[in-house]
Amino acid sequence: MKILILNCGSSSIKYQLFLYSKKNFSTLTKGTIERIGMKDAIINQVTNDVSLHKIVNVPDHKTGIEFLLEGITHKKYGCLEDINQIDIIGNRVVHGGKTFKKSVIITNKVIKKVRQLVDLAPLHNPHNLKGIEILQNKLPDTPQVAVFDSSFHQTLPPQAYMYGFPYRYYEKFGIRKYGFHGISHQYVAKKACNLLGWDIKEKKIITCHLGNGSSVCAINRGKSIETSMGFTPNAGLLMGTRTGNVDLGALLHIADKKHYSVKQLNKLINKESGLIGITGISSDMRDIEHAAHDEGNQRAQLALDMFTYRVKKHIGAYTAVLEGLDLLVFTGGIGENDPYTRSKICRNFNYLGLYFDENKNLVKRKDCIISTESSKIIAMVITTNEELVIAKDCIRLIKKEKLIAVK
Repeated sequence: MKILILNCGSSSIKYQLFLYSKKNFSTLTKGTIERIGMKDAIINQVTNDVSLHKIVNVPDHKTGIEFLLEGITHKKYGCLEDINQIDIIGNRVVHGGKTFKKSVIITNKVIKKVRQLVDLAPLHNPHNLKGIEILQNKLPDTPQVAVFDSSFHQTLPPQAYMYGFPYRYYEKFGIRKYGFHGISHQYVAKKACNLLGWDIKEKKIITCHLGNGSSVCAINRGKSIETSMGFTPNAGLLMGTRTGNVDLGALLHIADKKHYSVKQLNKLINKESGLIGITGISSDMRDIEHAAHDEGNQRAQLALDMFTYRVKKHIGAYTAVLEGLDLLVFTGGIGENDPYTRSKICRNFNYLGLYFDENKNLVKRKDCIISTESSKIIAMVITTNEELVIAKDCIRLIKKEKLIAVK
């Protein structure tokens, strides 16, 4: 049985084609499309050790999905003769609101409800829907599953998820913290504990999913109890194009001075701010580090300092929330691949008993411990695999609903 997993981020698409057989998952094809919206977007795909690498113009996610379908059916670089060989499609959907607390089979009713949540995740849900609809048109008889990024954070206590607005806005509009990157936070926490031989139900863990979209999560005994993203993915850390936490009074001041509409403010905080807003160069951390370190660009360095400072601040706060810490995990595009950022974040945590090993930290996209042997808190790099989590949910739901025979 072949399962295609589609994971659309704000500026990227990750995808995997799994073969499920005898209760085991193996990867047939794995790929990424990065820097979507830029003329020098990067496509990388690996099939049976045969690699495809292209730099092309990918103006939007629709174009990216077309490249994806071409890639998996390519005679040299793909593994399918025809996309009709796909049995199930799994989709990462960012915002499930209060409606979706667990994964679901996609129906027209589900699509309608997800579309109603677009305003809550304007950088993600539209792309998630686009992927679902494109593949529905291509493969109308192939069942699709939606796995929601916000589901893992349903265990947050009220004091963590409530805002200081009048309570009636929570009752009427569901205004509260939902949190995101839940699929990744849950996966890397479990994976790290398995590698260490730990029982996750006995541990206090902070996971840092750092990429173009970034968030931190406090996990107590396997359950999310606090996370940095909120009602929308804009809250929390400074990100590629998003503000992260800001004084709402400042936003109102800008709106008043510039006579901005809600739509213009939405664009400002989600697409024009964050790293690209500070640097004026790029939302990509690789470009920013090059500008800061090789060209001496002060605004690029400021952006790096702001990013790492805010991650460090959240780690400190969440250690207090957890009343201690056993494990600190870095994952995501930046978290897995950027030794400089990890080092800058982890400096001066000796007072917590976290001792960082700079030599061990010189690693990219590899599961490993980056703290010293004497460190009381273990720090690790863990490669995430949200697609595998989604694939497992696909099989579980397909078996439950008995839509097709699963062996």
